[in-house]
Amino acid sequence: MGILYSEPICQAAYNNDFNKVHLLLESNSNYLNVQDSFLGDTPLICACRQGNNRIVDYLLRKHADVNLRNKVSKTKQNEHLVKMLLRAGVDVNATDSSGSTALHYACEMKNQAVIPLLLEAHADTSVKNQDGETPLDIARRLQFYNIESMIRKDS
Repeated sequence: MGILYSEPICQAAYNNDFNKVHLLLESNSNYLNVQDSFLGDTPLICACRQGNNRIVDYLLRKHADVNLRNKVSKTKQNEHLVKMLLRAGVDVNATDSSGSTALHYACEMKNQAVIPLLLEAHADTSVKNQDGETPLDIARRLQFYNIESMIRKDS
C-alpha cells in the first residue's frame, strides 16, 4: 500500500498526483516545505522517495528547500533525480539517522550511474556511517569491484 502521510500535499507528492500538488500549492504556498508529523518528510522528499521526477522538478522550480531533513532517509536514486537535486544545491554529504550519505546508499545499491555524479559533486568518500563504514568499505564488503575502482580514482 505504501506510506500514509498526515499532510495532504505530502501524500499527493508520494502518490504522483501532480494536479493535487499544484492545486494545494496554489492555495497555500506554505505547503511547499511542510513536514509530515510522523516521518518529517516534505513534499520534495515524498516525491523523491517514489522517483516522481515531474513533481520533483515542479517543487524545485517553486524553490523547495532541498536541504530539509526527515527523521529517516533513503529515496530512489535515479540519475535524473540526482542531477536535479545536485543542480538545486542539495548537500551531497548530508547524512541520515544512520550516518549514511547518498554515496553510501549508491554503493549499497550498486548504482553505477549515480556514483560518478555524486563524486563529481564532491561527495566525501571518507565519511563513516554508524557501522564505521565508508562508501569504499561498503563496495569492498559487497565485492562491487567497479564501484571500488571509481571511488579509489576519486580519493
